[in-house]
Amino acid sequence: MFHVPEQYRLILPKSDPYHTTKSDGNNGAFSLPPYLALSKLRIMVIASDGEGWEHVSASTKSRCPTWEEMCYVKDLFWDGEDCVVQYHPAKEHYVNNHPYTLHLWRSVAFKFPIPPMRMV
Repeated sequence: MFHVPEQYRLILPKSDPYHTTKSDGNNGAFSLPPYLALSKLRIMVIASDGEGWEHVSASTKSRCPTWEEMCYVKDLFWDGEDCVVQYHPAKEHYVNNHPYTLHLWRSVAFKFPIPPMRMV
């Protein structure tokens, strides 16, 4: 189940395009504490749940999030049994609005097929 960590929701001015409140549900901007205690790098997340998709984009200021950081994000926004994916679309559909952003997606209409465990 998709859910947002309310304690990390950014409280932004109403004039900001990313302004949301708890009443916006699973949509909004979030500033996550660093994944590792020694790191000072916060992970910024934009979450949404429209048009049949649950989605988060995760970024940092200076590099793409690591695998471990994306697992941290996944676990904050979805339950452990949920399967989410990172798409690599055809090059003609690439969109890059921020050089250090990765995305996670989950369809609400169908379950993703998963390869056999021996192949993962």
